[in-house]
Amino acid sequence: MRKNFARFAMFAMALMLALSACGQPAATQAPATSAPANEPFVFGMLYVGPYNDNGWSQAQYEGGLYVEKQLGAKMLYLDKVNPADRPGTTPDQLAEELVAKGAKLIIFSSDDMKDGANAFAKAHPDINVIMTSGDQVWADGKNYTATPNMTNIMGRMEYGKMIAGCASALSSKTGQIGYLGPLINDETRRLAASAYLGAKYCWEKAGKNAADLKFKVDWVGFWFHIPGTTTDPVQISDNFYTTGYDVVISGIDNPVNLGEAQKQTAEGTPSFGLAYDYVAACEAAPDVCLGTPYFNWGPEYTKAIASAQDGSWKSQFIWLGPDWSNINNLDTSLVGFENGPALSADAATAVKSFIAELAGGLNLWTGPLNLQDGSAYLKDGEVATDQQVWYLPQLLEGMEGLSASK
Repeated sequence: MRKNFARFAMFAMALMLALSACGQPAATQAPATSAPANEPFVFGMLYVGPYNDNGWSQAQYEGGLYVEKQLGAKMLYLDKVNPADRPGTTPDQLAEELVAKGAKLIIFSSDDMKDGANAFAKAHPDINVIMTSGDQVWADGKNYTATPNMTNIMGRMEYGKMIAGCASALSSKTGQIGYLGPLINDETRRLAASAYLGAKYCWEKAGKNAADLKFKVDWVGFWFHIPGTTTDPVQISDNFYTTGYDVVISGIDNPVNLGEAQKQTAEGTPSFGLAYDYVAACEAAPDVCLGTPYFNWGPEYTKAIASAQDGSWKSQFIWLGPDWSNINNLDTSLVGFENGPALSADAATAVKSFIAELAGGLNLWTGPLNLQDGSAYLKDGEVATDQQVWYLPQLLEGMEGLSASK
């Protein structure tokens, strides 16, 4: 009896070892959405322009590289996600391609992809989505929709644009500043207006009359030039520089204005420009570049993707300003400003003081402020709410240019 029992016990042990070697039964396996412990977490990114555009899309790409380094994750991406470069496709369709290649999270990195991000998030509740610059999950916003698998991330570039405007006003000899606008929407209006507020503040602080400052916005029609569809930003820049504007601030996805400033300077008319989006964008023409307000996506993307990895993900609206202890700390600050080689030492000192004022609580979105049509927007002493800044309905009084598309 004992002998038979011993044989049975040995047989049972052998069977258990065999099952262990073959893996766990299907009912106890990890969910299909979780990457095996020895494989990297895969995330996908969609860029509206070329990944190496020296602007918005390159800053997004660099943010993805930062995530790879910090988390040991793997990035997949598709660039030139726009109707001109990929006719007949939509961002949500292209996101499907990345999921088919193993992506467990998708970043839609442009406001232009908002509808696609919404459609994809709804169709794939098991895939986490980051929508850059959107307001879909802002509970206090105008477009709120409960979407548990979506997070919005945006930097308070209003500060960066104020600094750019300040640098422009301190460097202009003619008092005429041009702003190269992309398409017209809430985001682009508030950023152009922020640049104006920064320019006006520093112009007046330098002892100059506000009436002598001219600030004009000219719109391209998209985030960058699409031949046959948009106005050529090179031509707009040239028009600015040849009609008395000696500084042009870029609000589009690449720094084409710098080339025109360089051309004018070489022909004997000193001209300057400011780039946008990407920390190294001044490299396009350093001798005429006053600086670059830029986005640094890596740290916030890392936090969001880490939460998807460890299961702590939650839907959030994230709209963060600079790390005021050091706005150029690439491990902490979502928004920064890089001085350009063309910024004079005196102007650089004044810009530094202006940044210190902003860090200390200076808020230029304080009334009295009127809209472009003269109607009151903020009463004297009234501080704008986040909603009033985000959804700015017009350009501000004192600015030239269209406030809405024709």
